[in-house]
Amino acid sequence: MLLTTPHPAPRLARGPSAARWLSRGGPCSRLGAMGDRSGEVTRILRAGEGALDPSLLPLVYEELRGIARQRMSRERAGHTLQATALVHEAYARLLGDQDMDWHDRGHFYGAAAEAMRRVLIDHARRVGSQKRGGDRMRVTLGAPESPVEMEIDRVMALDEALARLAEEDPRAAEVTRLRFLAGLTVEETARALDLSERSVAREWAFAKARLTDLLGDE
Repeated sequence: MLLTTPHPAPRLARGPSAARWLSRGGPCSRLGAMGDRSGEVTRILRAGEGALDPSLLPLVYEELRGIARQRMSRERAGHTLQATALVHEAYARLLGDQDMDWHDRGHFYGAAAEAMRRVLIDHARRVGSQKRGGDRMRVTLGAPESPVEMEIDRVMALDEALARLAEEDPRAAEVTRLRFLAGLTVEETARALDLSERSVAREWAFAKARLTDLLGDE
């Protein structure tokens, strides 16, 4: 059942493009180290029993951060970082073609979504004070069928809104992380969270509306 708040929530950020974000759907290591991390991720996933093992987060975070740093070093200022592509590249590097069922895969993508959030927030904090107009870096987030491009320093506002959503409706927030940060489809999200596609679509629709309200619009 979707949760509602008894009083209007405060708007966390304002901007002409905020609502559109949601209404639209809103080699970093040596081979030896790669093999070690791959084996560790597989071990953690196979040992998972429902809840995500927190020890997976730093492994995925380091992989995502390394890929992002390598890409950004080769690109001009203001380039667009394909965040969901980084998540899937990290999966391919860490686990390759291993046959992982969706229970295990769901654990990985849950960790990847959180790690991607941390990567983006870390970068937003570093560049947030650098106001260079059109030269500011942009990031592409969102569901694969409707990606959304935003300036990296706006990610901070989105993160605050996601935290508020998680307090109100944890399941809607988890669906949003997998859809918006990890870039999973409705079908993939349903399999990862062991929900029906109808439930995922309902939670996603609610989350988009709620986040749009929290972010505000002019």
